[in-house]
Amino acid sequence: MKNDLELIGVKEFEYYEDMYLVVDFLNKNLSKKNLAFGLSEKDGKQLLTIYKEL
Repeated sequence: MKNDLELIGVKEFEYYEDMYLVVDFLNKNLSKKNLAFGLSEKDGKQLLTIYKEL
């Protein structure tokens, strides 16, 4: 089964080595609220993305 995702927001941060731990924490604790968080890098910065599962 494929879940559709709605983009809620994106925030750019200075690089933080442990940001993946923050994203992991958010995903583990907010998945029951149908929220998913992603982390990517662009131009030496990190992008935190929030999605709502439809």
